[in-house]
Amino acid sequence: MKKLSIALLSVVAISGCSTFNSSGPIAVANMEPTQGNKAQGTVSFIKKGDQLLVDARLTGLPPGAHGFHIHEKGDCSAPDAMSAGGHFNPTGKPHGSPMQAERHGGDLGNITADANGKAELQMTIPLSEIDVSKSGASSIVGKGLIVHADPDDYRTQPTGNAGKRLACGVITLR
Repeated sequence: MKKLSIALLSVVAISGCSTFNSSGPIAVANMEPTQGNKAQGTVSFIKKGDQLLVDARLTGLPPGAHGFHIHEKGDCSAPDAMSAGGHFNPTGKPHGSPMQAERHGGDLGNITADANGKAELQMTIPLSEIDVSKSGASSIVGKGLIVHADPDDYRTQPTGNAGKRLACGVITLR
């Protein structure tokens, strides 16, 4: 019993130190490199109030900006991750920037890697656009998450001209 109490206390202490305090479900995508690439890491989606907090931590990227998108299928089985399909777009809007009202639900913009290939990003998205619920049109659970080779230009339809896929992960509930 004492070991269980210590373990539970440790979990509480660790979760209390988190960057984001969750008020709802947490979903995670473990990013794995596509064939010939080295990009990998973890992206967490944390429901807090009426916002979805995105916390991305990646390594092995070429320096610079990379398109960062949720895709319609949670399938990373193809060597180039094309099995993840196109951008997640539950509302049928055109591709755009995360700062634009008219955009795909899966348009997360760009993530920028430093000279060592490390990239971190924290952003919030209104839950009216995407959610981490188990089901529903706006749920991202079971969808793919892609980091692209090139920056998203926020204009080119329907992909932002972000290029090949460097890493892929499936978003799952924790």
